[in-house]
Amino acid sequence: MTGSSWWDLALGVAAGLLLSWLALIAALAVLRPRGGLLREALRLLPDVVRLLRGLATDRDLPRGVRVRLVLLLAYLALPIDLVPDFIPVLGQADDAVVVVVVLRGVVRRAGLGAVRAHWPGTEDGFAAVVRLAGLDRRRDGRT
Repeated sequence: MTGSSWWDLALGVAAGLLLSWLALIAALAVLRPRGGLLREALRLLPDVVRLLRGLATDRDLPRGVRVRLVLLLAYLALPIDLVPDFIPVLGQADDAVVVVVVLRGVVRRAGLGAVRAHWPGTEDGFAAVVRLAGLDRRRDGRT
């Protein structure tokens, strides 16, 4: 490869990464909880992290669910945010938004009963998690 070919490749990779990052920010903006739910998600984050840890170690759950939870916990442990803090709303709440998005999929796959069994917080907190996950107890037969 010539010098200009490497330069073209580097620019192409950088442009692809930038477009992927912008798509991620757009997806987070669309999927974020609306209204007071975002504040609730931030308030519940410590209990939700304990919930995620408990679910990730539950051998009764499907492996795919546990892998997603372990990856989410690893993301939360990273000191680097996907969305810089200077970006309004999402910059301050990107961790909560990512947790809510993953939690929605986990609850739908594992069932509300598994989440209930591992929930470390209050009943009000659990009700908020149900709202954040977009589920209603009456609709989910696995409680």
